[in-house]
Amino acid sequence: MYIMKHRLLLLLVALLTVSFSYAQDLPKEDLKEAKDTGERKDYNKWTIELTAGQSKGTRPFSEGYYSSNPDSFFGTVNVNTFSVGVRYMFSSRFGLKVDVSSDKFENNKNTTSLDFQLQQYRIGFQGVVNASRLFNIQRELGRLSLLVHAGIQIAQSTPKLKADQYESDYYYNKSEYNGGVMFGISPEVRISKKFSVIGDFSTISNFRQHFTWDGRLNDEKNNLSGQMIMASLGVTYSFGKDELHGDWAIIDESKLKEIEALDKRIGDLESMMNDSDKDGVPDYLDVENNSIAGVAVDTKGRMVDINKNGVPDELESYMANNFIDKSNVATVIEGANSDMIKKMINDGYVATYFETGKSRPTQESTEGIGFMLTYLRNNASASLDIVGHADEIGSNEYNNKLANDRAKNVKQVLLDAGIDGSRLNIVSEGEDNSVLKDSSDARRLVRRVTFKIKN
Repeated sequence: MYIMKHRLLLLLVALLTVSFSYAQDLPKEDLKEAKDTGERKDYNKWTIELTAGQSKGTRPFSEGYYSSNPDSFFGTVNVNTFSVGVRYMFSSRFGLKVDVSSDKFENNKNTTSLDFQLQQYRIGFQGVVNASRLFNIQRELGRLSLLVHAGIQIAQSTPKLKADQYESDYYYNKSEYNGGVMFGISPEVRISKKFSVIGDFSTISNFRQHFTWDGRLNDEKNNLSGQMIMASLGVTYSFGKDELHGDWAIIDESKLKEIEALDKRIGDLESMMNDSDKDGVPDYLDVENNSIAGVAVDTKGRMVDINKNGVPDELESYMANNFIDKSNVATVIEGANSDMIKKMINDGYVATYFETGKSRPTQESTEGIGFMLTYLRNNASASLDIVGHADEIGSNEYNNKLANDRAKNVKQVLLDAGIDGSRLNIVSEGEDNSVLKDSSDARRLVRRVTFKIKN
């Protein structure tokens, strides 16, 4: 029972939240309405409902009192509940409903139950979902529709029978107010443009109740939890300037699809215009989206390397101007300036990059591995630490393993290229928290493998 009540409460909160959110975002312009609901402005939003049927309290009852006939499999039909409600649909899918109802509970004359009579008046506030529209099956259902409603209700319960079974007339005409939640399903059939026949199957759970359904007052300190069920049949009328019932509102789906497609195109364009490495070339044109900041790139985002020696020309020029004997520039560069190249590698200027959660390098960033392959071939005595990194998305254990797998895969590429495995050592540094975790662009810069020359 406890779990059932909480499920009803969760569904109630969801329905009311969705309904009120639509109420506060009512379309004010044609374009906004098309985007939010995709439907015509002139469908009927107001509906009145009239129903009658049978309601039964299922618990609590005092000993010796009950309403169902245990000898009848389907029970006895007794029309004892009447309801009138008004509904407003903010869209063809979601709306709000207010209804007032009357229930009269009494013992079944075909049973041995003691006599009782209880009159109840209820008012309910509910969110309504047109499930046919929500699940987009209205075309298949045709004149059929299905509504789901849930909300809160307040009721006044009053014993109306003076009986010898009561100790006194104390309970007679003594009213109390109950409160709880209700949930129901209403199948509906349209019989004309504005009229429909509607059925309803509902249940109510009271969280505050002192009277039993037979009208006995429980101990005031003992707060009962009451339950009742209802089945009813009635008619609805949808009024407004449109000719069609609001529950079968015509939707201009083509306009909605056009706007959704436009939104998607705008989103795709925004993604395409991202510039991860800040080199001035958008990612969708950038074939080398990990270029070093401040280094000149061509129109495809590749660092300029005219002499094809694996070192960007701008870095090479900087090295020549600042670290190399200017009287013998050509000779020293030709000798690879091993100290400077080694420092550049160890400082992380040479790297290969990875997509989120992936352990294989991106196709565009394998040039870093190619650079290290050339270095190892030209420096036969050098050995290398291959250092794996990951961003902060995920657990520490997961990121440590991911960083290690990335280093393993880079090592395998170098092994397949002919480098002796004894020269290659794998190191996992796990998460790199040097960039903002909330920045997807910044995280791209730390999903990488870097290298350390050991000798």
